[in-house]
Amino acid sequence: MGQCRIGARAPIAIQSMTNTPTVDAARTLEQVRRLERVGCDVVRLSVPTEEAAYTVWKLKEAGINIPIVADIHFDYRIALRCAELGFDKIRINPGNIGDEDRIKAVCDACRERHIPIRVGVNAGSLEKHILKKYGSPTPEALCESALYHIALLEKFGFYDTVISIKASTVKDMIDANRLIAAKCEYPLHLGVTEAGGGERGLLKSTAGIGALLCDGIGDTIRVSLTDDPIHEIAAARKILQALGIEGQSGMDIVSCPTCARTEIDLIPLVKRFEAAVAAEGLDSVPVKVALMGCVVNGPGEAREADVGIAGGRGEAVLFRHGEIVEKIPERDIVDRLLREVRAIKEQKGYE
Repeated sequence: MGQCRIGARAPIAIQSMTNTPTVDAARTLEQVRRLERVGCDVVRLSVPTEEAAYTVWKLKEAGINIPIVADIHFDYRIALRCAELGFDKIRINPGNIGDEDRIKAVCDACRERHIPIRVGVNAGSLEKHILKKYGSPTPEALCESALYHIALLEKFGFYDTVISIKASTVKDMIDANRLIAAKCEYPLHLGVTEAGGGERGLLKSTAGIGALLCDGIGDTIRVSLTDDPIHEIAAARKILQALGIEGQSGMDIVSCPTCARTEIDLIPLVKRFEAAVAAEGLDSVPVKVALMGCVVNGPGEAREADVGIAGGRGEAVLFRHGEIVEKIPERDIVDRLLREVRAIKEQKGYE
């Protein structure tokens, strides 16, 4: 799909969605550029009208390289137009776009242009016969709906498909994706829909997406937040970093929760270090840095860290892989750790 590969053990792709009016090409272009700059791999645009579909021309003409997904809900003719205009992927719910002739037309148009289709299923889009069978949008109902849609595409010889099953209830989202992962080998797009904003949205998304990634399930993710889409990318990266996903983990900062043995002001110290790392753009460097409150357990507990400190009264010991190197004054800790990270970055040739 464009310059981003999904599935087949490719790196986990991070997605987001614009919230500007798609027909406003200038505003949409600016938001897509911002998303691209912060590391978004795939961006989705809602395309409710044929007029809105033409925005993709403006994006491509402006030099946007990130793959663009057209979000289609009811009108199969808009899906056909999006395929003609150069969208990199089409997102549909096959049950919402009409009879099988229309589904076949979309499959044919996408196959001809090598455009993948994302099948989207959520609790609000279940078919009447499936909802009647299960009585509510259970994980089993969501999974059956996805399989039903896949069968429609396969009927017309279309297999370049990504599946997305989302729910606003975290456990339902987890259970539904576990069910579908056991029944097919298509790439899966993960996300908790309508997760909310701020800390609540981040926690729900982390629980749902994280649980599945730990199971080895999932090929691309979106953290849905009631916020500026830019924050979705930062949140997704934090989830991948916390899980230590190979090749996408960035800096892993380890710090203790403090106790009565702590003799340095560790809580604000960690916050200052995190802020300094972000300000210098060092958070993408794949190193483990430890900030520990005392020397009793610090170097031992954090011996897997590339570099770290363990606090004493007004000072700290600097250690590398558990081996103490030197003592440094408390006021110099942040600067000294930054120097260590810069040295590792240069030595290893990290970008």
